[in-house]
Amino acid sequence: MKLKEFVKRYGEPYSKRLGIDLTAGRSGEVFKWFLASILYGKPIRESSATKTYKCFEKRRILSPEKILQTGWDGLVSILDEGGYTRYDFSTATKLLDVAGKLMERYGGNLNRLHEAASDSRDLEARIMALGKGLGPTTTSIFLRDMRTIWSKADPEPTPLVRQAQKSLGIKDLESYAKRSKIDLVQLETALLRLAKDFLREGLRSPVKRR
Repeated sequence: MKLKEFVKRYGEPYSKRLGIDLTAGRSGEVFKWFLASILYGKPIRESSATKTYKCFEKRRILSPEKILQTGWDGLVSILDEGGYTRYDFSTATKLLDVAGKLMERYGGNLNRLHEAASDSRDLEARIMALGKGLGPTTTSIFLRDMRTIWSKADPEPTPLVRQAQKSLGIKDLESYAKRSKIDLVQLETALLRLAKDFLREGLRSPVKRR
């Protein structure tokens, strides 16, 4: 399968798959994706992270204010319902920390965080400063889908994406996407799925660069 075909088939952004509409950059939708990114950032099965986000969605716990109101015990309950049991305690603590700092520093609005950042690296530092355990992987996952929304969103690829890049001989994602006329977000998402579903399992890659 050619890479363009693979991207078309597997490049749907995670945010879109969850029904989160980032196109207008509305604060509420941006926070939903941030919450989902935190869940995807742990070394846990993708299906469990998706199910857990849906549990937050079902209970309408989709804002920093609602997270703070729900409290630690309530958050643990939601995480357990979604099958996030391995990291339920630490993630509940993290979510409260993140929500509290986001309210205190940026009025609960991630768009204000972006406006305050001087450049892409400062943006990443500000995101990671919101809570202990918000590392480069979670930040990269979040900013990947924000590339076309936030002008300063320019994250480094995650290790899994770099693994897929290497397997296909792609040195620079952005330049390759431009040359090949492929959407960068979709390319990066497809490479992530290539690494997770094939390369990490030791399977032969079904993709050819050309």
